[in-house]
Amino acid sequence: MRALITGAGGFVGRYLAEELTARGAAVTATGDHAAPPAWCAAMPTLTWSQLDVRDADAVERATAAAAPDAIFHLAAQSFVPESLARPRETFEVNALGTLALCQGVARLRARGFEPLVLITSSAEVYGAVAAGEVPVDERRAANPANPYAASKAAQEAVALAAWHAWGVRCVIARAFNHIGPGQSPRFVVPSFARRLAEIAAGGDPVLMVGNLESRRDFTDVRDVVRAYALLAERGRPGEIYNVCSGHAYAIKDILRELILLARVGVEVREDPARLRPSDTPILLGSNAKLRAATGWEPAYRLERTLEDVYAYERSCVVSA
Repeated sequence: MRALITGAGGFVGRYLAEELTARGAAVTATGDHAAPPAWCAAMPTLTWSQLDVRDADAVERATAAAAPDAIFHLAAQSFVPESLARPRETFEVNALGTLALCQGVARLRARGFEPLVLITSSAEVYGAVAAGEVPVDERRAANPANPYAASKAAQEAVALAAWHAWGVRCVIARAFNHIGPGQSPRFVVPSFARRLAEIAAGGDPVLMVGNLESRRDFTDVRDVVRAYALLAERGRPGEIYNVCSGHAYAIKDILRELILLARVGVEVREDPARLRPSDTPILLGSNAKLRAATGWEPAYRLERTLEDVYAYERSCVVSA
């Protein structure tokens, strides 16, 4: 398989490139910067190029050059707080960037290119879900509760329209929370792990937190990218698939596990600035459709993932 990855410079890009190359794929990875990330050096068969996915002409050129069987569309603004501060920019990247990508691919259909386009969306599109309504499956209507979620709902609509109107073979992967080593400390799990590593190294033992009662469906990023690879092979165009573990974990329990790993004394304080105005109490998904279509199931236990996340953050603190 020949694969093109957009937004490969982000957290998921490295893991997806590793997964695809391990499967024997020829991978072209693209991102915002001309210089490739350092991890590309470990994959000599990978090709890197700069690409702005909001530019349909540039997407068309990149796609024609790579001649991919599958395009993995990772490029996105994926941080909810940033979407609250910069909603227009979030829509430009997430929704209009997807439109430009689909336009570029549609133009190539006349030249014999028929790549499958895997759109990586988010479970945030479901919005507020009552405890008695979980796990949610793909039939549940979108009800976005923040600009990021709204941009992802718009992205899905664009992809489905491109399939129906232009024949662009879009498959939508609606990913729930995914975590792993190397994720930005802007996100809750690596943020906890980084602060605890700093405390273990002698730092201030006060840990400021937001809402610890929320429950989320966490999946290891290495399991997530395996699901993406399988959906590119076996997913049906025009269909949406939840990518999730099928288990919900309270944020307070995640924090407790990380504290045990760090083996430190810590004072936990609530920081009002970290509380979101519309935080969903629980987000738990059904992965039955994904399993039926691909045979996928998660391989990483949450405990193993948290061990790897803490070890990574500890190494960053020690080497700083």
